[in-house]
Amino acid sequence: MNTMSVDREVVRRVARIKAGILAVVLGLICGGGLFLMTVWLLVKGGPMVGEHLKLLRHYFIGYSVTWGGAFVGLFWGLLVGGLAGWAVGITYNRIVVMRRQ
Repeated sequence: MNTMSVDREVVRRVARIKAGILAVVLGLICGGGLFLMTVWLLVKGGPMVGEHLKLLRHYFIGYSVTWGGAFVGLFWGLLVGGLAGWAVGITYNRIVVMRRQ
């Protein structure tokens, strides 16, 4: 193998993203983040807990700034983050394939 073919093979292997792994990671980040934000507001307390975060109920069915809502938010965050990560991974890989041609 000459250096040109080795370089081309390295670029081909490095440039691809595993869409499934990206979906899991982004799902965990989004789900965990929403869960932690909700729990933080519940622990912190106050007269008007999570007024801005409550607006997510318009997008995520069943979500509220409550202990049960924290788990609903975890589910929705996993789902939406996972779908976003998968879509980004697939789109990125298709762009990489198009650029190689």
